Amino acid sequence: MTNIINDLYLIAGDGMKLHALEAGPRDTTRLPVVCLPGLARTNEDFRELIEALAFDAQHPRYVLALSSRGRGRSDRDPNPDHYSVPVELNDLLAVLAETGIERAIFFGTSRGGILTMALTAAKPQAIAGAVLNDIGPVLDVPGIVRIQSYVGKLPKPKDWNDAVRILKSVMEKEFPAFSEADWLRYARLSWQETSEGITGRTDPQIAVNLGEIDTSKPIPAAWEFFDGLKTAPLLVFRGEHSDLFSRETVAAMQARHPDMTAIEVAGVGHPPVFWDESTIAPVREFCLRCDRG
Repeated sequence: MTNIINDLYLIAGDGMKLHALEAGPRDTTRLPVVCLPGLARTNEDFRELIEALAFDAQHPRYVLALSSRGRGRSDRDPNPDHYSVPVELNDLLAVLAETGIERAIFFGTSRGGILTMALTAAKPQAIAGAVLNDIGPVLDVPGIVRIQSYVGKLPKPKDWNDAVRILKSVMEKEFPAFSEADWLRYARLSWQETSEGITGRTDPQIAVNLGEIDTSKPIPAAWEFFDGLKTAPLLVFRGEHSDLFSRETVAAMQARHPDMTAIEVAGVGHPPVFWDESTIAPVREFCLRCDRG
């Protein structure tokens, strides 16, 4: 049987079309995994993780990776105010209802991790386990400032070499060990070839709400949402050089959560990528532990 990742289109409560990637068996006792990408990222970031979990020879499971509105092949919203956690949380709830996912392991990178924590206030019983990738209840101002500086503001690449150059100009410090092949891979996950040339995979208007964050003072913490994760096992990844998610925050999270495992990914900033076994293997083992309850 061929291992296939399928496209799935779902409808949000306000009629917006949302795109997901899905793979793996539904008729299994193993917990499904729901993957949620970063603020200006898409579900394409998760292809390697989807393949590793859904097509595991011994323990295949259903995996669904969602692109929030305005990202990837999901509809662009004419109202940029809707690119917000409350609206995207409602979208997630609609997706869970439409796909019949009652309980799952949630994997959230950055913004996706914020949505995972927010889900504890809306449907805590849905969370059988959580993986937070370089995100927690405290966001460090330098990381927000850096992200504000480029989201929705990057120039249109002339070609793929130019796309790599643009990415390096804003992210080389995050991934100092990337090879040229890695940079091209990341560029192709950030842009796409269309009839209009190489265009971004996300709506630039996502930057509107982001730009309204006041970075002249600390960002309000969200410990009340994080504490909602205490009833489920938690796996946390932090990039060694992350400017958004500090070691101090990781330590504070561990002090509050009774079943949290923290992994620091060496040599990278925000956020670590899940392209090989060095990061994927711990997720696979975590999912098996969540299956056992």
